[in-house]
Parts: sequence; C-alpha cells; structure tokens
Amino acid sequence: MHRRASSPAPSPPAQSNSDYAGGLARAFGGAVIFSLPMLMTMEMWFLGFYMDRFRLLLLFILNFVVLTGLSRFSGFEPTVRLVDDIMDALAAVAVGVIASAVVLGIFGILDAQMPFNEIFGKIVVQCVPASFGAMIARKQLAGAKDQETEDAAEAEAGYGGQLFLMMAGALFLAFNVAPTEEMILIGFKMTPWHSLALVMLSILLLHAFVFGVGFPGQEDTPEGTTFNARFFGYTVTGYAIALLTSLFVLWTFGRTDGAGLQQIATMTIVLGFPAAVGAAIARLVV
Repeated sequence: MHRRASSPAPSPPAQSNSDYAGGLARAFGGAVIFSLPMLMTMEMWFLGFYMDRFRLLLLFILNFVVLTGLSRFSGFEPTVRLVDDIMDALAAVAVGVIASAVVLGIFGILDAQMPFNEIFGKIVVQCVPASFGAMIARKQLAGAKDQETEDAAEAEAGYGGQLFLMMAGALFLAFNVAPTEEMILIGFKMTPWHSLALVMLSILLLHAFVFGVGFPGQEDTPEGTTFNARFFGYTVTGYAIALLTSLFVLWTFGRTDGAGLQQIATMTIVLGFPAAVGAAIARLVV
C-alpha cells in the first residue's frame, strides 16, 4: 500500500512496501501483546458465546471508527487522507481477527465442533483489543522518528483531537476490565461514600496525570491558560467521557440488564476509575 510522501520526492515502491510490511509485523506483535490478558480471560470466552449480536455489531462498528481516527496518530504509516486511515483500520481489524483466531485456536478455546456463531462471536469480541493493539503498535514498538510524526499529528488535531484520544484510552482500559466479575463485586461492596471518594480520586488522578506529574505525552496548554480552563476543559470533560464510555461498555456486555439505577451508577463509577486513567494517559499509550 502506498502513501503520499511528506517530501517532494516520492519514496521508491520497494521501500514503501518494505516499510508497510514492517508496520504489519509490528501490528501482529502489538495485537498479541495488548490482547493477551483478554485472550486468557474466561469471561471473554463466555461473552463471545452469549453476547447480544446487535450489541457486538455496535461495538465492532465503534471500534472501527476509533481505529480510523487512531490511524492519523498511530497507524502503520503516517497518513494524510481519510481513505488511508480507513485502509489502516481495515488492516488492523484483519490483524486482530487473525491473531485472535490463532491464539484462541492454540489455547483450545476454538475447535471445529463448535457452531459457527460461537466461533464468530469469540473471535469478534477478542479482535477489539487485538486490533487496538495492532493500530498503536507503531507508537509503542517503533523509534523516535515515528514519535515525532505522531506528536505533530496530535498538535494539529487540536482540542477535539485530544478529547478523541481520551475516549480511545478510556475505551481500551474499560474494555479490559469490564468483563471481569471482580468489577461487579467491587460495586456491591461499595457504599455511596465509597463511590463519592472514588469519583474524587478518579478526577484527581486524571488531572495529575494530564498536567502535573511530568509523564511523557503530558498535555501542553497555551501559556496563560487558567486553572479553571484546564480543569473544566480537560479534566472534568475527560472524566465525563470516561463515564460515558464506561456506561456504553457495561451496556454492551449486558451488565446493566435488570440492574437498578443505583447499581448501574455504582458500576459506572467503578469502571470509570480505570477508564479515567486510560483517558489520562491516552497520549502516552496511544
């Protein structure tokens, strides 16, 4: 696949193909690394069996949209056109599907005696974290030259781009925690005071990670930006995105079915804690 080169002289086709092949190789590595905890989680195997197929389709579509956006920041190669981002997203999904099918097959989770619907569900639900890992593999596994390109793309994206990255980071971490039974158990054990304390801790950590502790990828705001502008523009908005993302993931996995409003609110706050962390470190991870 060929991309528009950033310099006036286009790269030789052989070099371009070689670079893209290297990107795909890193993508397979990233798919396995980032999805391995989910590939070895029993709750994820069961989700592929009983998860509502409409919700699974909706999750797959949202994941594809997120992958398309991430391609501009962390794709297999630097992109400048929407069609290139879509092709990168398709490639990431293909890598995620293949990696998930191979690993699940080797683990004995898939076999030829299973109904096609069960095999399909298990692969599709696992390909979400795998395709995410495939897409961000270049940032995590490549060198400093690619990092400079990604930083420039993030700078050009502006405020909307930063909020998108927060949503992507929240989705990734929330997806990795939501299927576990421990997340439900924590919600049952917490009192309203515990919930309030967790909300405050989530907001505090999000603000500290984004602005205060000097992590790589920490948010840079224009000189003279007030504390209120940073707190409400990024921290509070980022936490709201984390909560909405958490609620969507809970609904997708059927965790809200038959639950009362207070229970749903508590589960959302619990899942919102890792989601907020994911939103906070989005620029570091994504």
